[in-house]
Amino acid sequence: MIKMKNLPEQFAHPYSFAPKFKKSAVYFSMEFAIDQALKTYSGGLGFLAGSHMRSAYQLKQNLVGIGILWKFGYYDQVRNTDNSMAVQFREKMYSFLQDTGVRFQINIQNRAVWVATYFLPSTTFGTVPMFFLTTDTDGNDNWARSLSYHLYDADASIKVAQCMILGIGGTTFLDKIGYEPDVYHFNEAHALSGAFHLYKKFGKVAEVKKHLVFTTHTPEEAGNEKHDINMLENMNFFAGVPMNEVRKISGITDNVFNHSLVALRLSRKANAVSKLHGDVSRKMWGDYTGICEITHVTNAQNNLYWADEVLEKARKKGDVKTITSRKKELKEVLFKTVADQAGKLFKPEVLTIIWARRFAAYKRPDLLTRDRERFDRLMKNTKYPIQFIWAGKPYPFDGGAINNFNQLYYLSHLYPNMAVLTGHELNLSKLIKDGSDVWLNTPIVTREASGTSGMTAAMNGSLNFSTFDGWVCEFATEQNSFVVPDAPHSPDWERDMVDISNMLDMLENKILPTYYDRPEDWQKMVLQSMNDVNAFFDADRMAAEYYEKVY
Repeated sequence: MIKMKNLPEQFAHPYSFAPKFKKSAVYFSMEFAIDQALKTYSGGLGFLAGSHMRSAYQLKQNLVGIGILWKFGYYDQVRNTDNSMAVQFREKMYSFLQDTGVRFQINIQNRAVWVATYFLPSTTFGTVPMFFLTTDTDGNDNWARSLSYHLYDADASIKVAQCMILGIGGTTFLDKIGYEPDVYHFNEAHALSGAFHLYKKFGKVAEVKKHLVFTTHTPEEAGNEKHDINMLENMNFFAGVPMNEVRKISGITDNVFNHSLVALRLSRKANAVSKLHGDVSRKMWGDYTGICEITHVTNAQNNLYWADEVLEKARKKGDVKTITSRKKELKEVLFKTVADQAGKLFKPEVLTIIWARRFAAYKRPDLLTRDRERFDRLMKNTKYPIQFIWAGKPYPFDGGAINNFNQLYYLSHLYPNMAVLTGHELNLSKLIKDGSDVWLNTPIVTREASGTSGMTAAMNGSLNFSTFDGWVCEFATEQNSFVVPDAPHSPDWERDMVDISNMLDMLENKILPTYYDRPEDWQKMVLQSMNDVNAFFDADRMAAEYYEKVY
């Protein structure tokens, strides 16, 4: 088959490539948050990937995205009759995706599985050309069809199979359409099986490394995916490469196959997703042999998609009066959703603090409520009134995270100024970024590789209130954010108590008095924050840096 330097005409980019972005690259990701109408994401990783695809389009880059078409998406977050959180899986249908007509089989668990491919044209949502793979297609039995049903399936073997669809399936698809890019970019190690397909194709590790780059998002070695190497071989994860060769090229001598470690060994270059995460990653992997260079490209979000047009125009003019009035309008829009979901009437003139992201233990969603006495006093303060909103999706099979979500909901019964919302997807995320005055971020320090929700909140005139972690370390100053001092890293209970005390102190003694007593100082901070976030944390900069530093 003759390899093409450009995509086949029917899938081609609708623009001539910018001179500095002509090198061809394909971006593999398990999730993409492109539009509310396309449910192929769970949280931050997808939001990031979606912004990347949009900025690459705006910059006229020679980039293509490959993901999986999840039949049931991540899940629909709804409520039971008692208002506790419920997980609903509902079939998703997309008439705007085009069947490419390209079908092929890959070997999963010694079974031939059909993979069909769908195309998202650039002009549909303003992204680079994108392809989505699915096994929910004719010729497959129920088991094979189910492999592309649920994003991050709870069954370990099915999740491995999903990674194979992305990796082996994605690289095979490119071969089928005769497209051989200069760069294969694996966003996280989910597509790693594709590296073994490339090894079979090129015949040499050096050739694989020449083409492969890797982005790691996990700041703890223990958090990286590991599986028994024999289980992976039985599933055909290694694309037919014999086990002795797998061990030789991966450097795995025991039976524990660490996906991120092998990705670092088979890539030409890797990147972390913030400056701090780069330092953590180089230290974390530094004792392992054979790994590639690890640089960093700090995450960012697409301003054109996320920033409110009125706020953005006012920011560019330095018009704080318009920013202030527009924020009240946007809060009123958000508060209609609060009234609809929670039956509570929030007031636009009241300081509104929002915590909204994936519910995970290290993000500590309930942190400020753990000192119940001080939290109660705060919520009932008539001099400095406050409103709190929580939103976010726990992993659908994580009972602890779901319980945490429900406990916050039950606590909200005590307060007319506290709400917990469901349905945290792109639309709701935009509403709450627009409508927040303060964006609360409470991760355990060094556990948040980057985080990006605070970026889009800042683009919309919300001030970050955070522990000193991830992207915040590169952004925050006393002029644009509220950041608490670093707490001792252990023991856990002491770290949490120090963070709770520091955050409540800052809220009571600095944030609330500034908002109510010194509105001009508040407005000055908001404008500074908006200018600072747009100076470096727009995804156009990130997409350009991938070409400059990684590709």
